[in-house]
Amino acid sequence: MDPREERGLLIAAKSRVKRKGTGDLWIVPSQSESDQKYIVNLKAQTCTCLDHQEGGHKCKHLYAAQIVYQRELEFNDDGTVTETETLVTIQQKRKTYPQQWRAYNAAQTNEKAKFQVLLRDLCKGIKEPVALGRGRPRIPLADAIFAAVFKVYSTMSGRRFMSDLTDAKDKGYINRMPCYNSIFNVLEDEETSAVLESLIVESSNPLKAVETTFAVDSSGFSGSRFDRWFDHKWGQHKTLRAWAKAHIMCGVTTNVVTACEVSHAADCPTLPKLLTATASRFDVKEISADLAYSSEDNLAKITGMGAAPLIPFKSNATDTKGGIWAKMFHYFHFKREQFLARYHQRSNVESTFSMIKAKFGDSVRSKTDTAMKNEVLAKIVCHNIVVLISAMYELGLDPVFWADKPVAQEVVTAG
Repeated sequence: MDPREERGLLIAAKSRVKRKGTGDLWIVPSQSESDQKYIVNLKAQTCTCLDHQEGGHKCKHLYAAQIVYQRELEFNDDGTVTETETLVTIQQKRKTYPQQWRAYNAAQTNEKAKFQVLLRDLCKGIKEPVALGRGRPRIPLADAIFAAVFKVYSTMSGRRFMSDLTDAKDKGYINRMPCYNSIFNVLEDEETSAVLESLIVESSNPLKAVETTFAVDSSGFSGSRFDRWFDHKWGQHKTLRAWAKAHIMCGVTTNVVTACEVSHAADCPTLPKLLTATASRFDVKEISADLAYSSEDNLAKITGMGAAPLIPFKSNATDTKGGIWAKMFHYFHFKREQFLARYHQRSNVESTFSMIKAKFGDSVRSKTDTAMKNEVLAKIVCHNIVVLISAMYELGLDPVFWADKPVAQEVVTAG
């Protein structure tokens, strides 16, 4: 086949070659320049391209127009021509991901036992506060946190959970057996939040070598408390269910949560804090987020960390700001396929929330704001430990906690 005929075949297959009016003229796009088009006259066998005009031979655009003409027009025996429409159906094969069933089955069947071992190792790094003054000896903080997180993992009430905690005590995972009310007292303590947040950070560290791409989002957990107030404007009582909102950043490979903040803050301002906490321990290369995180400050923060921001732009956004905003704006609009091919990883943060809610519940049992916050943090600690258990069987991971330093020691007054 002639090289020009071969290139004409490619143009006819990949580009839009269309007839100009009802005559013999055809509009053929250039193969190398996206905006350039040539006029081909099939009857006169001419083309406006330089290759045809200077060389005088049949160019690739003539071949392309002839191929399309023969493809779309059918000649009958009586000399008439029947014009037909060609409908091309493209069947895309669905991409599937193999499941390591042997490792999955082992992780699931041994999860509860492994969970207690990892949670014990995680709680070993919690320094016991120095008690000042007299009073009844406190339950060791490590035992109290172990009991609270294990209780959230069990998804059972405090009383029904005590048999599991007794079994953990017999196996040596805790030193003292707390009362079920003591578990609730731990969740009610404001100081517990900082400890649980540090456990989330530490439980994600063993996956530093695996995660380089991250996604961020927020989701709500409904509560069991209803707030009532009197609306003076309408003169009636109103009721609203209390809820907690969790902002997380997670790795898109294992769905481990690397940073978390439980608050009712807007999504956009929380990204820098989550990114800073993650980038201090992980090699961050890409950050995916939805429209709620679209701001010039967030783009600058992400690129300042040496990562690529994959955040779509709102419909009313323009490129007038310049800098990284304009650069990403043009990339989003003019390289949409490349952007979407990488942006789809953002769905993993939705999967992370689905994993947490499906396994540990989409609501919290606690009623006070502090306890609701701590219960959500405990759910995320449980999720990270479960992720580590899967990595142990699928990736051969051997988690080691507190390689750098433990939780800071506090001084409290007994009583």
